[in-house]
Amino acid sequence: MAFHLARLHALNFRNHREAEVDLCPEVNCFTGPNGVGKTNLLDAVHYLAIGKGYLEPQDQHNIHTEEEGFVLQGVMRGEEGDDAVLCSVRRGERKVMSRNRKEYDRLADHVGRYPVVMITPYDGQLILDGSEARRRLIDGLIAQFNKPFLDTLIRYNRALAQRNALLKQMQPHGAATSSAFAPWDEQLCALGTSIHAARSAFAEELAPLLAGHYKAISSGHEEVSLAHRSALNETGMSELLAAAWDRDRAAGHTTVGVHKDDLLFQLEGQPLKRFGSQGQQKTYLIALKLAQFEITAQRSGQKPLLLLDDIFDKIDPQRMRHLLHLLSDHRFGQVLITDTDPQRLHAALDGLDLETRFFAITRKGITRETPQRAIAG
Repeated sequence: MAFHLARLHALNFRNHREAEVDLCPEVNCFTGPNGVGKTNLLDAVHYLAIGKGYLEPQDQHNIHTEEEGFVLQGVMRGEEGDDAVLCSVRRGERKVMSRNRKEYDRLADHVGRYPVVMITPYDGQLILDGSEARRRLIDGLIAQFNKPFLDTLIRYNRALAQRNALLKQMQPHGAATSSAFAPWDEQLCALGTSIHAARSAFAEELAPLLAGHYKAISSGHEEVSLAHRSALNETGMSELLAAAWDRDRAAGHTTVGVHKDDLLFQLEGQPLKRFGSQGQQKTYLIALKLAQFEITAQRSGQKPLLLLDDIFDKIDPQRMRHLLHLLSDHRFGQVLITDTDPQRLHAALDGLDLETRFFAITRKGITRETPQRAIAG
């Protein structure tokens, strides 16, 4: 099953007052200087695909500063015809997502229909930031093709919020008893155990794909690994909650559970954050995203949209050659690329048997170059 984004229309999204582009099924390139909104355009595609932004998860922060809301519209073209997808956000109101003019009752029903993978310089936060960024990564990956997981995660977070509110409420009085928390503990145990199992299985499947892509990109002998770190690896959720009861009561919040899980990124058995060079960290992240693409394609049965944000300016020729090799082998479906240097992109794509479209972005708008098809030499 194949699909691609045939048309995108953005209104009052980030710095774009209005932008509209017609896209080809293979490679689409957006060029222009920094600050004109190239990344924002890719994030608009991400929004349409899974219902939220990649760079800024808070919907309200994506509205043009002088407006009350934004609207994104797109045409997803598949083997069975076109889907009209709409995302609308207004300040203080609930986000609206619709497909073919029918609004979703739950956003979770949209997630996974059009899988997407984005590679951007901002991915460095996955290594440098705290565990929340890495949990958000693995949860987003699983949710794209496992709707029960997303439901379970939502229910876990809801139960966690209720338990934390009760802990905070009782904290000043010191009168909290564990029996009062039994309903929330039961939910956290059942839901947390399910979340832990899904994350562990996914990490185990992702790790060898990551290692393979890292080796192919780097042509080196370094060993990289990825592992799911969780207290549930050693102890059941009910035992964790019982052991942490006094600590939870003193802190006024739940200190143990799958909301504390992490992904360990390692190079030669050492933390990548501390022992990896900048080049090794970049290589790891690209390999991670390519592994994400591969596993998502396997699980969903369709090639995700691949969004490459300004990465050719940040990687060396060896890593670029690996990506271009995958492109030339038609390993990907539709690809959207941004770059500050149009000549560099033309040179990189020249000779590949791929349909390409180039768009120049300025503060005045978007213009399309004459369509071309590069023929392999």
